[in-house]
Amino acid sequence: MEKAVVLLSGGLDSTVCMAVARSKGLEVYPISFNYHQRHSIELESAKKVAEFYNVKKHLIIETNMEAIGGSALTDDKIAVPDGDFAHGTEDIPITYVPARNLIFLSYAMGYAEVIGANQVFIGVNAVDYSGYPDCRPEFIASFQKTANLATKAGTADAHPISIATPLQNLSKKEIVQLGSQLGAPLQFTHSCYKGGVKACGVCDSCKLRLRGFAEAGVVDPVEYENM
Repeated sequence: MEKAVVLLSGGLDSTVCMAVARSKGLEVYPISFNYHQRHSIELESAKKVAEFYNVKKHLIIETNMEAIGGSALTDDKIAVPDGDFAHGTEDIPITYVPARNLIFLSYAMGYAEVIGANQVFIGVNAVDYSGYPDCRPEFIASFQKTANLATKAGTADAHPISIATPLQNLSKKEIVQLGSQLGAPLQFTHSCYKGGVKACGVCDSCKLRLRGFAEAGVVDPVEYENM
């Protein structure tokens, strides 16, 4: 079986991305990050998803992005705002974590080289998302070029590791539908930014998720403080 590294946060998108990789007959190696995020409870969700797929190894990397700060997800002095669908995709909300996907993809590429994986899957989305610059197709395309030049696989071996973004152009509705069709364990996912045992239901991530499930006509299996 060909191997693939999957960036797995424990949220809806990354879990559906994992399901897509498995549906392609790939042997998946999930990689998750404890970056001292406010919603570190998502790591427990990632562990459950990895266990559901009976993976050979679930790698969890610790990296301290709290020390950098600058985001409501890594600085407890900054409040997580309620979601606002009125903001445009050119607005960068305070929940943006500086360079997060840039850092995570770098780790994933290195891991892929070591285990001999041909692909790295990441569940970025540029339709129903919060406006983060590191979720856009332009970023992925640019990172791919950089990775081709920065890795042994892409230079000496002339066999670049490709970045797969199967959710890039899907709406949240379509992501929920795809996850349901593939039997993804959506009941284990955690998307809330506030980090409670129950999802808050009012942050940007919760609102996008709830709207996606509602439009898909699928019951969201997780519990919320507010609907």
